[in-house]
Amino acid sequence: MAEINDYIAKRIKDLRTASKLTQTQLAAELKVTPNTISRWEGGIYQPSMADLDRLARFFKRPIWVFLPVDRQPMAKEQSALMSATGDLPPEDIEELRRYADFVRARRTLRKKK
Repeated sequence: MAEINDYIAKRIKDLRTASKLTQTQLAAELKVTPNTISRWEGGIYQPSMADLDRLARFFKRPIWVFLPVDRQPMAKEQSALMSATGDLPPEDIEELRRYADFVRARRTLRKKK
């Protein structure tokens, strides 16, 4: 599990620095303390799934950006779900995709503990 924590920590830091944000600025955007960001990036604390979702939304990335590719399950069921959404507006389709990603990522992280 430590390898996943280290990967998550590195991805948070990489996304933050690529966005030219300080830990304090990111903390203010997410309404957490700068110490929380520091602990996430240091691998001391692992963000909750809700925190990862907020980070993914803030950086406009899928939640999978926080997991190594070899830990990501196949998405055939998600593809079937998305094909049934043809008449929904784009923002609803995006929200469904994010929710499906969230559930799959949560399941993946739980299996690894």
